[in-house]
Amino acid sequence: MICVALVLLISIYLIAAGLPAIQKIGLIPFLTGTTWKPGAAVPEFGILPFILSSVYGMAGALIVGVPIGILAALYLAKGAKGKTKKVLSALIQLLAGIPSVVYGLVGMLVIVPAVRSIFHLSDGACLFSAIIVLSIMILPTVISMSLGAIESLPKAQEEGSLALGATSEETLIKVVLPAASDGIAAAVVLGAGRVIGEAVAVMMVAGNASNMPGLFESVRFLTTAVSSEMSYASGLQLQALFSIALVLFAFIMMLNVLLNHILKGKKGAC
Repeated sequence: MICVALVLLISIYLIAAGLPAIQKIGLIPFLTGTTWKPGAAVPEFGILPFILSSVYGMAGALIVGVPIGILAALYLAKGAKGKTKKVLSALIQLLAGIPSVVYGLVGMLVIVPAVRSIFHLSDGACLFSAIIVLSIMILPTVISMSLGAIESLPKAQEEGSLALGATSEETLIKVVLPAASDGIAAAVVLGAGRVIGEAVAVMMVAGNASNMPGLFESVRFLTTAVSSEMSYASGLQLQALFSIALVLFAFIMMLNVLLNHILKGKKGAC
């Protein structure tokens, strides 16, 4: 009940704080505008670049991180034995405990210069660097939840597949992964939530510029737009930042609703 009450209070507060700016600016100009200039003589509050940067960053991080995480979970569940499994599991837990600012610092000192050098860019702080950092950050979540889903499966399913003549690889791909799909889907959604909600690391490696997203362009996510300006914003700009937070909150809720719909449809079909 406390958790439900907190979610309701957060929802009510964001709606109350975010709607005034949307009413003044207009929903369509706010969501589809491509220019963010709150300090101009004629202020402009368009957040489409922030939305697209967040979506592209999330998609890129999931495309890179999810397959690696699932394969790592399969190896830990079915391939790694004894001390190897214990050491790797401990390293994954350690990776999960590293603060976001440390990821951002390593990204700024290692990944950003490497991207600048490899692709001959004037500045390596871009969407591509952010995708690399975010894909690393979601690995502990994807691996640990996928591993739990795989290890919770009845051994009879795997043994039955092997008894019918399937190879180990075919069993893993056609039996184990589909049976653990609910847990893996939950891992993907939590990873997506981690990506969408990350601010500090992204701010340090993405360039924090309000440009339309390009793979090697400096970009600003929804979270970084709020965190970078909240300390000095006032008036309509401050209200617009709360509106960005409301859009972010709605986006995360839509992800959860979509997952529940997909899982219920899958179970109904079964």
